[in-house]
Amino acid sequence: DMNDPINQTKLFGLENYFNELKYLFDNNKLPNKILLSGQKGSGKFTLSLHLINYVLSKKEDYSYDFQNFQISEKNKSFKLVKNNTSPNFYLIDILSEKKNIDISQIRNLISDLRMSSLNDNPKIILIDNIHYLNKNSINTLLKTLEEPGDNTFFILINSNKKVLPTLKSRCLNFKIMLPHD
Repeated sequence: DMNDPINQTKLFGLENYFNELKYLFDNNKLPNKILLSGQKGSGKFTLSLHLINYVLSKKEDYSYDFQNFQISEKNKSFKLVKNNTSPNFYLIDILSEKKNIDISQIRNLISDLRMSSLNDNPKIILIDNIHYLNKNSINTLLKTLEEPGDNTFFILINSNKKVLPTLKSRCLNFKIMLPHD
């Protein structure tokens, strides 16, 4: 489905945020825990995927085109992320049959993070809809957020719901607003 953000190869309206995050990454200043907050549908997930492709495709053919804010469909990392088979990208979201993001999802993440990453590329964990994390999931996650491994980045997405202060205080918070045009 073209409307699925995972297929969204062009970034619209959020170029300034992308440039800011890219600048931080290029200068080794990107915090390893970022919280993107904003209304549902403001493009936070798409922005994350563009940043992730920029980071992971750096040494690959058809790497991210940051002049035009465009992911190449021929790019290897794009295909791997799309099929959820990238060794460097980990997506956590609520499963359709569940009420919360399950603690087992967090435990699987933690055991996967213990394995080394491929080709020295960063590992990036994208957690969407963090308001679905329950108390147990959050407490398990907090330990990992306290001491993420080297070269490991967490991007948490919050659609303007209440976030636990313990979670929020550990992240650099970006408020994402789509421009009116």
